[in-house]
Amino acid sequence: MVESAASVSGSGTHKSKSPPKPSKSPPTSPRPEISWPVNRPPDQGPWTPRLDAALRAREASTLQHASPNAVAKEFYADGRRSLAGIALRAFLLGITLGVSIITTLLLLYYNNNFWRAPFFLVALSIFHFLEFWTTATYNVPSATINSFLLTNGQRYQQAHTVAFLETLITSYFFPDWQSRINPFSVILIGLGMIIIGQSVRSVAMAQAGTNFNHQVQSKRNEGHELVTTGLYAWLRHPAYFGFFWWGLGTQVVLGNIVSFLGYAGVLWYFFSRRITHEEKHLVSFFGDEYVAYRTRTRVWIPFIR
Repeated sequence: MVESAASVSGSGTHKSKSPPKPSKSPPTSPRPEISWPVNRPPDQGPWTPRLDAALRAREASTLQHASPNAVAKEFYADGRRSLAGIALRAFLLGITLGVSIITTLLLLYYNNNFWRAPFFLVALSIFHFLEFWTTATYNVPSATINSFLLTNGQRYQQAHTVAFLETLITSYFFPDWQSRINPFSVILIGLGMIIIGQSVRSVAMAQAGTNFNHQVQSKRNEGHELVTTGLYAWLRHPAYFGFFWWGLGTQVVLGNIVSFLGYAGVLWYFFSRRITHEEKHLVSFFGDEYVAYRTRTRVWIPFIR
């Protein structure tokens, strides 16, 4: 009994005999490759291939079900915020812009009246790119493929097509007449209108932030505020002001008489109706606050108060 107690509570110099170990361990299956960490017990027990196979299957199943939810469907190729669609449109606009700038400069160098056609593509490329970029930067919730405004209705596309064809026809058949009605001084005026119009529209979109929308809203969204600072302190609808004078400026630079008159009439009619319709909703949203704001500001589009 003393010896037995000493063997347990002594200094450790005397150890009880352990049972003999087998000469050879039983054969085990090869250790499978798995991803770490895994839910294995902390002690080093015998390898269990079936357990690890089940763990790997569960991991694969979890990833398979989690991956489609990791990225919203609207960011896929057929979604309204398709990353591929946005990248493709931005790429094509960049290519069009670069080629058009080079072509415009070359034609100007050789004093060729056809420089106006590629210049029009320069203005359009910058406009459509800035429409998306400004929205994506300052109004992220509203940024979609449609924010490029490339598919802005058939009439919009028809108007630009007619303007493009008019400047080509005039440059080819009536170059001398085009130069007389569209001298350098007039071209500078048109360039000024384009720069001012584009700048005002882009800055207005940035200052409005999430309060700006390409579509007239019939219901007040959560967080929608009446913006009365910055450009909005003087211009009641600066984005409309910008597009109106930008559109007319492009036709002045191109020397398009027919399209200039057409743009003026169509844009005035469009914005006159849109502003009237939009302001009915804004009065219902903000009441007397918007009425007071409307009395102290102007649109600065002719004959639209």
